[in-house]
Amino acid sequence: MNDSTHTGLSREDEMQAQRFEGSAVRRAFFASLTGTALEWYDFAIYSVAAALVFGEVFFPSDDPATGTLLAFSTYAVGYVSRPLGGFVFGRLGDKIGRKKVLIATLVLIGVATLLIGLLPSHATIGVAAPIALVVLRFAQGVGVGGEWGGAVLLSSEFGDPKRRGFLASAAQIGPPAGNLMANGVLAALGVMLTEEQFISWGWRVAFLLSGVLVFFGLWIRAKLEETPVFKAMEAEQTRPEAPIREVFASHPRALTAAILSRVAPDVLYALFTVFVLTYATGELGMSRGAALSAVLIGSTFQVFLIPLAGALSDRVSRRMLYGVSAVAAGVWPFLFFPMIGEGNWPLLALGVVVALAIHSLMYGPQAAFIAEQFSPRLRYTGSSLAYTLAGVIGGAVAPLLFTTLLDAYDSWIPLALYVAVTAVVTIIGVSLGRDGKDADEEELPGGGKPATLVEPATNH
Repeated sequence: MNDSTHTGLSREDEMQAQRFEGSAVRRAFFASLTGTALEWYDFAIYSVAAALVFGEVFFPSDDPATGTLLAFSTYAVGYVSRPLGGFVFGRLGDKIGRKKVLIATLVLIGVATLLIGLLPSHATIGVAAPIALVVLRFAQGVGVGGEWGGAVLLSSEFGDPKRRGFLASAAQIGPPAGNLMANGVLAALGVMLTEEQFISWGWRVAFLLSGVLVFFGLWIRAKLEETPVFKAMEAEQTRPEAPIREVFASHPRALTAAILSRVAPDVLYALFTVFVLTYATGELGMSRGAALSAVLIGSTFQVFLIPLAGALSDRVSRRMLYGVSAVAAGVWPFLFFPMIGEGNWPLLALGVVVALAIHSLMYGPQAAFIAEQFSPRLRYTGSSLAYTLAGVIGGAVAPLLFTTLLDAYDSWIPLALYVAVTAVVTIIGVSLGRDGKDADEEELPGGGKPATLVEPATNH
């Protein structure tokens, strides 16, 4: 019996349906990637500005280290506020749909970033400036906390579960792509402007560009349909009434595995995209442009390596790839810091590229791995909670701890040991999680693959 007879559709109908489904998958992949990249552009320019500018503009102090520490404290606020976004938007994503929530998160983070670019400095309005900065950073974090889980599902729920690693990696490309745009804009401004101009007003240009980018992201997402998985949940009336309570009650091991799996990637990323800027300029005496360009090169490689790693995880054991990469993450800082000790820029760039390549091998499969830990009806909530809670214990405190450890011990060894401990934590999380093959049969509430988005024509 051929496939057409089995499905009750003519061969032409099936080919038409496959074309529509393939087009929907591509649109969803692009929307997930672009929307997340725009949001992470907003988040990344704050991270870079916190390392290079905010200590002087919003937290003036006689001690530069104190100003940097205070600036990194506001950086941490963006992580601490993420669980609120995960709780609020994750719950809504499983109740009212993925698309509506993703539009709301994009607006929230875009408006917050635009306002940061317009915020007067401490010299102008005094203590009100850092207070307003913290509030806006908090809003950024809430938006990012609700964004990630939905972006992962937006791309992965339109396609074949057996390609989930690659499809879900669309959301993972967003951070390095956004980081690439942010560092590129700030590096260009640093080259075109004097130090005084950059500190005075140049950094604001990068934040104000967010307003233009958000409109583009909204246009992309508004054209999408809801995912087939959520449509099936609506049709079968299986949407959860209390998704947060259900996740904690019925998925405790899954939530633990997903949270722990994120810790090392977050800390490694914070070290090699944020703190490395402070270390290279403060400890090695390198210029801001040199440090930024090293991160820029590493992020460029990540844009290509992350989807490759996601696709690779569809062909080999996702957990094994993740675990081996976590081991490499724990080892690399012990090689990196001695390698750059003399302030050699090519070695700095090489070290950052290798570090972010290791990060890619964890980060590419990460979205699929986390989503697979939860059943479809609780997937937005569970993924968002795991992502945001892990951020608090991982990325939020990492720059603060790196700064504190370096200031206290005046040595890179405690920094490397810290990364190694987080690698062990992630290996434990990966070992607790389930393999993707166990989740394939749950792709729809009733089992099976996603339904075709457009009904094939019956009359010709």
